[in-house]
Amino acid sequence: MGSDRVLYLLGSAAPAVLDLPAVIERAQTAGWNVCLGLTSSAAAWLREDFPALEELTGRPIRHRHRIAGELDPWPPASAALVAPATFNTINSWALGLTSEWLVAFAAEAIGKRIPLVLLPSVNSALAAHPQFDRSLETLRGAGVRVLYGEDEFAPHAPKQGNPAKFPWDAGLAAIEQAWAERQP
Repeated sequence: MGSDRVLYLLGSAAPAVLDLPAVIERAQTAGWNVCLGLTSSAAAWLREDFPALEELTGRPIRHRHRIAGELDPWPPASAALVAPATFNTINSWALGLTSEWLVAFAAEAIGKRIPLVLLPSVNSALAAHPQFDRSLETLRGAGVRVLYGEDEFAPHAPKQGNPAKFPWDAGLAAIEQAWAERQP
C-alpha cells in the first residue's frame, strides 16, 4: 500500500474474477498500490469476500457510482487493468454506455490518458458477434492496449473456459509496460 504507483484493477463477472486475491498480491509484490473496482454483477459474486479484499488492498471496493458530494475514496490511478472483461463490459465501454461505474471510469480514463490494458474473457460464440471486433478496434484506436489473440487471450468454446488458464501474468506485464512507456 505504500507505493506511489496506483493500479486500478477492474473486474467483470467472469470466473477468473474469483482469482483476484492472488492477482492483487502479485501486483503488490511488483510495487503497485492496488484499488479494486468491480461491475455490479462481479460485486454480487464477491460480496462475501469484500472484507478480506478490502483488508488486502487497504481501500474500499468500488462497484457503484458515487452519490453527489461523496468523496472519492481512492488515490488517482497511475494505470488500470480491466480484467477479466466480459462481452458486456467491452461493448459498453467501446460504445460509451456508462451505467456501470467501472465502464464510466474506463471511458473517462481514455480522455485522461491513463494507461489502460484490456484483458477480455469471452467465449467463441460471443466473440463471433460482429460488435465484438468493432468494440476491440474502437478501444485500440482510443489507445487502450488490448490483449486479445493467440499469444494473449483466445476465446474458448462456450462452457469450456478454464479460469486457471486466464492470462493474468500477461495483463500484469502489459500494465508494467504501459506505465513505463508513460514515464519521462
